[in-house]
Amino acid sequence: MSEASTDTSRSWAPAIRSRRQALMQRLGMGAATAMIFSPMFGWKFSAFWVTGYFLIQVLEMLVFAPITSGQSARMGPARTIAGWVLLFSNAAAFGSLSIPLWLTGGPMGGVCAAILCASGAIYGTINSPGSRAVLAVTITPHFLYMFATPFWMSWYGASPSFLTAVCVAYAVFGTYCLSTWKSMDRAAQAEQAARLDADRRRAEAESAMAGRAAFLAAVGHDLRTPISAIMTGAAELERGAVDGAARSQAALITDAGIMMKALLDDLLDHAKLGAGRMTVEVVDFNLRSLIAQTVMFWQGEARARGLTLRVEGASTVPAAVRGDPMRLRQVLNNLISNAMKFTTEGSVTLNLKVWIEEPANYAVLIEVADTGPGMTAQQLDRLFTPFDQTEDGVSARHGGTGLGLSISRDLAQLMGGRLTARSLPGQGAAFTVSLMLPQGDAGAIAPRTLSDDSRGDIVRSLAPRIAGSRTAREVVDLPATEPVLRQAPQAEPEPVDAAGEADAERPLRVLVVDDHDINRRAVELILAPLGCDICTAADGLVALARCEATVFDVIFMDVRMPELDGRETTRRLRAGGGINADVPVIAVTADTSPDDIAACMAAGMTYFVSKPLTPAALLGALSHVLSGEADETAPAEAETAVA
Repeated sequence: MSEASTDTSRSWAPAIRSRRQALMQRLGMGAATAMIFSPMFGWKFSAFWVTGYFLIQVLEMLVFAPITSGQSARMGPARTIAGWVLLFSNAAAFGSLSIPLWLTGGPMGGVCAAILCASGAIYGTINSPGSRAVLAVTITPHFLYMFATPFWMSWYGASPSFLTAVCVAYAVFGTYCLSTWKSMDRAAQAEQAARLDADRRRAEAESAMAGRAAFLAAVGHDLRTPISAIMTGAAELERGAVDGAARSQAALITDAGIMMKALLDDLLDHAKLGAGRMTVEVVDFNLRSLIAQTVMFWQGEARARGLTLRVEGASTVPAAVRGDPMRLRQVLNNLISNAMKFTTEGSVTLNLKVWIEEPANYAVLIEVADTGPGMTAQQLDRLFTPFDQTEDGVSARHGGTGLGLSISRDLAQLMGGRLTARSLPGQGAAFTVSLMLPQGDAGAIAPRTLSDDSRGDIVRSLAPRIAGSRTAREVVDLPATEPVLRQAPQAEPEPVDAAGEADAERPLRVLVVDDHDINRRAVELILAPLGCDICTAADGLVALARCEATVFDVIFMDVRMPELDGRETTRRLRAGGGINADVPVIAVTADTSPDDIAACMAAGMTYFVSKPLTPAALLGALSHVLSGEADETAPAEAETAVA
């Protein structure tokens, strides 16, 4: 009996929750009914009836509280029996007004009673989804009152034909209520099945997207290793080339490596956006400097193509705003690169418009316009379609994957803005980024650090650290192609050997930790000309053992490694209190999301440089941690470029 009753109460759950949602409707209907019929029954009777009716609603709410609160779909035997009684009493109390209506109103009161009972039966039919038991209990009292109608009519002298007609009418009405409930039940079941199927499909899609994103992340991480070696080796070949042909061949390899890296970055960004894993941060940054640095970065490319790169409206650009400077720079780089790609002569112009929007926001419009061939309406329709290889598609005619504009549009939307395009054949094209950026705190803007857009002599601060006897070479002209993300550096500890003796003239001691031999060799190749004393380790455990025996000046630490990853290795190194507990640790990894960077910094890493490595990026990171301060130079030319 107990098990049967709890199973019954569980089957009630949808209907009981539906009735709970309609509680206020029942209360309002009861109050209105009492008020309407009070002239016939008197105020005392109406007040007595509505009080009893409200009391039943309260008791029903208390009895079914475990179900309506979502705590459980079952009730014990006592609550189940009480629930049956209250559901029946609820309907019986509402329909009970039909008796005084017949007694005091005669046949006219009987008409009102019929309407009252019919409305109660319809209400019970609608509010009993998925439960025949609740349906039966809540409509039975109303039909009992209705089936008493022939007796009342006979009491008042109605002919047998009228009595028969009423019985048939009520039977038809009862059939209608049952068929209506079945139709609603089938619809509800179909809706539930569709919802479950949609949830299942969504879960499958999310799982597939997550799997694809994880696969691409793993492939991207592995691809960055050979790309790093290609770019590093090509840079060394170009440096040591003895003739122009050899330099051209090395430059060709470098360009191919850069192209591979750009393609890989676009593919990974596209996958993250598709999986909903791309995020934007909100920090204070200098918008004027960002635009100036971006323009300076592309000036050389513009001159090489015979184009003019212009900026208009820079006087409206504020300095301190809040947003994601890295993503905004990525969008601007994509748009300027796209404009130069399709412009053979003329100019590329950045039109800037900024105005204050209340309460404390800047409305920012950045238009990148070119004097290229323009586009047709059909090309504009497909402009933001990734991998568009149709005959008239941009990718098919000019190469590339077509991901840059698609990614830029999605990034603009992530930042709360829009990217739009307009063009006509023969009249160039214009892309407009519209953003709403809050006003920033100028005092909170971090000092400028070494970056690929403004780095001049990336190893100037290395000079005091590299003894004159070392075979240091000049590297000021190395290409800066790799973005570096970092936090404020830690002060460098005074190098002390195992015996505790300071030796400022010894070679720079570097530990390179990476599970891929090709990555270790690439770092060695970059650092060898600086005369560094380089030690390597294939995993975190070996690295910790090396750190127990030798003092290092800096550690390059891969993040993804078997056995013991770079973050845990760094945590153990910091917590161990050994001779290298305070040594600067530079994270070297392909995982460059803000969460990954934050995890590296939380583990105790000092700096962050992403794969694939380039000499400029690695030496810039080394300069940063060894100098003990960020590069504070902010060339006046950068500001002049947009002033």
